[in-house]
Amino acid sequence: MASSDSIAQLNDRIAIVRDNIRQLTEQAAAVSGAESEARNADRIAQQSEELERLIKERDALLEKK
Repeated sequence: MASSDSIAQLNDRIAIVRDNIRQLTEQAAAVSGAESEARNADRIAQQSEELERLIKERDALLEKK
């Protein structure tokens, strides 16, 4: 059975990753230059993949409850 603590921890991590994506998006809008844009795009993509993974993990735990 999924513990509420595990779900709460996942929700916290999801919130952090969402905030990271928001900050990276703001940085990308403020920075110019192909190298910086590519680096920010890579970081946003990594954070988006992490967010998707965490949401799937949380949803799987919620289904077991």
